Amino acid sequence: MQVIHLREDYIKLGQALKAAGLVESGVEAKMVIQDGLVRVNGDLEMRRGKKLVAGDVAEYNGQTVKIES
Repeated sequence: MQVIHLREDYIKLGQALKAAGLVESGVEAKMVIQDGLVRVNGDLEMRRGKKLVAGDVAEYNGQTVKIES
């Protein structure tokens, strides 16, 4: 499990996937999210701009990213 530490109150889902190295670019993040391949807190998430806050967990391609403050 990777951990992303917030610098602000939240990070958008697409940015989090890119920051964790799970995707190469924002375009790739957009595609995998729209294709229904990403879950946030166990639920399918289709919005690239979904705001993730401390305690949220995103999953993609067998990888997990936890958001911490």
